[in-house]
Amino acid sequence: MNARALLLINRHARQGHKGISAAIDCLKKLGFDLVEESTEDSQHISEVIVRYQHEVDVVIVGGGDGTLNAVVDALVDTQLPLGILPLGTANDLARTLGIPDSLTEACKVIAYGEQRRIDLGWVNGKHFFNVASLGLSVKITQRLTKEVKRRWGIFAYAVTALRVIWETKPFSAEIQVNGESWRVKTVQIAVGNGRYYGGGMAVVHDASIDDQRLDLYSVEIEHWWQIIPLLPAMRQGKHIHSPDVRTIQAQEIQVNTRKPYPVNTDGEITTYTPAQFRVIPQAIAVLVPPVEIIELGN
Repeated sequence: MNARALLLINRHARQGHKGISAAIDCLKKLGFDLVEESTEDSQHISEVIVRYQHEVDVVIVGGGDGTLNAVVDALVDTQLPLGILPLGTANDLARTLGIPDSLTEACKVIAYGEQRRIDLGWVNGKHFFNVASLGLSVKITQRLTKEVKRRWGIFAYAVTALRVIWETKPFSAEIQVNGESWRVKTVQIAVGNGRYYGGGMAVVHDASIDDQRLDLYSVEIEHWWQIIPLLPAMRQGKHIHSPDVRTIQAQEIQVNTRKPYPVNTDGEITTYTPAQFRVIPQAIAVLVPPVEIIELGN
């Protein structure tokens, strides 16, 4: 293999420091000619990808879901395939795609895997891989510092959630789909494109990142403690069976609130309500394990 790859690694990702040297060595042994660039300035990542679009065959991103979210718009524009090195805390996109946590195995997926075209979510002009949400998840994002992630790892999401749940109060929103409208009082509205988010929670148990639909759920409870029984079910996407959870599947969804509420996309606050969501089918190509390997792993 003589593929030329643009390698973007977030050195501040939870596994960035210890993973970078091993990943670079592994990719070079697999025959990649690497152009290494830093993701230090997230504002310029897209410019870097566009600059190299005619000089490389693939963009390899080492980092978590936030780093991937920073490059997604440029991948749509350039149509370069994406290779993923899961170096973050949650690695929800990698989990959705069946990409292994082992860096050596993830490098092999980039070298020998299959290109799979996946859908993207879109909200107010911003693409996202996993989930866009407002309410409780935004408060968790605001409290989820780098220090908390480094200390608690994947459990950082649960630890932070427990700290903010008791402060959570319902807010009013209007959800519009295909000419229908629902006025709700909710603590969380999530719109999923992929399956996993928030450190391994599932939007819906059967969600897929290429099913050409968005999966919305709204947690409509009156008191903060009512969410506690839902938490175990949210790990598997089974919370949708609760009478306190509204679910909607659609290709386009509008969410309005009386005052602007921040919207979290893949763990980063990127826009505000009113929010227009839509699914973009087969938007980009990602290198994933061959189907038979994924099936054996399940």
